[in-house]
Amino acid sequence: MIYQRLIEPPAESFLLFGIRGVGKNTWIRQSLPISQCIDLQDEALFRDLLVDTRLFQSLIANIKRNEWIAVNETCRMPTLLNEIRQLIEDRGIRFALTCSSVRELKTEEIKLFDRSIPSLSMYPLVPEELRDDFDLDLVLRTGSIPSIWTSTNPIDALQSYMNLYLREQIREAALVRNLGGFVRFLPVAALMHGRRVNTSRLARDSNVARSTVESYLNILEDTLLTFRLPAFKPGLRKRERRGAKLYWVDPGLVRAFKRQVGNIAPEERGSLFEGWVLSVLRTHNTVIPIFDDISFWSPTNSSVEVDFVLQLDSSVLAIDTSSAVHYSTKLLSGLRAIKDLPELYKRILVYGGDQSFKTDDDIHVWSANDFPNKMRFQELWG
Repeated sequence: MIYQRLIEPPAESFLLFGIRGVGKNTWIRQSLPISQCIDLQDEALFRDLLVDTRLFQSLIANIKRNEWIAVNETCRMPTLLNEIRQLIEDRGIRFALTCSSVRELKTEEIKLFDRSIPSLSMYPLVPEELRDDFDLDLVLRTGSIPSIWTSTNPIDALQSYMNLYLREQIREAALVRNLGGFVRFLPVAALMHGRRVNTSRLARDSNVARSTVESYLNILEDTLLTFRLPAFKPGLRKRERRGAKLYWVDPGLVRAFKRQVGNIAPEERGSLFEGWVLSVLRTHNTVIPIFDDISFWSPTNSSVEVDFVLQLDSSVLAIDTSSAVHYSTKLLSGLRAIKDLPELYKRILVYGGDQSFKTDDDIHVWSANDFPNKMRFQELWG
């Protein structure tokens, strides 16, 4: 089964970022008249190009102006970007470049290249892409990475995914000196999904140094598996809680890395649901801008929190989440606490129940089933 993705390809060359198995190459083949595909995961080709990058020129000698070439896993050989830049400028060839890591693309020269062409991000499947196949419980249980979603055995597919990640993106790329320490760190980091990053606790529970934990967190972020959500700065109080919250890109990966399969336990559902809402927001933001910046809000000396604060131009929108299936006014404590925030446009609660309505104090309550429809019809800022 191939699902129609929300993002649209640019008219000119671009970089497409996304984790392995998210469907980057499938989408490129669907969306563009590709004349040639160069796969840098082909080890023989990769070795030949390592010896002499000029081979790349001979591979595309017959490609004409405005034709499309796909280069898979460009991040494996970022030095090729010099060749690609020349080909774009001199021959007018258009490139669709995929990357499942940004770690190798951080030199100043490559950053300059990155700024010269559009970059897109692809995330796991969201309800608008899954349409009638969308099942929230299944998404929270095994995730919605296309290669896993379409598998006849998602649990085995997740295990294979983890093994492939450790072998190809960590061990073979020599990203860590102590693979055992990183393997111990992964389930601990998965347990922190939707929580504030506490490097001391992560170090203690993983039995590695605190400085090592920070490098491990950077690796997860560079390989696009996780995202750190910063605290909202212009708050209602003089002081805001510092630090960021850690989110994994897919609930299936969270459960796989913490070695928890089967039915969802009540204590894990809330963070999985919260992370799913964030994933939907980030995906839709690649199609039409719904935020310039996203953060969470939690003032000092208070137990209240708002999961997501979206900023678009000068306006602010607050979204809180709860996996509770029964509505209660207790679910509105954070949204009521943030009501005096300057430039606050709307307050929204996304919860696990069935009913959608607006409260007397103008808080929009959206059910988990209605939330995707609201996103589909661009009602977030409406």
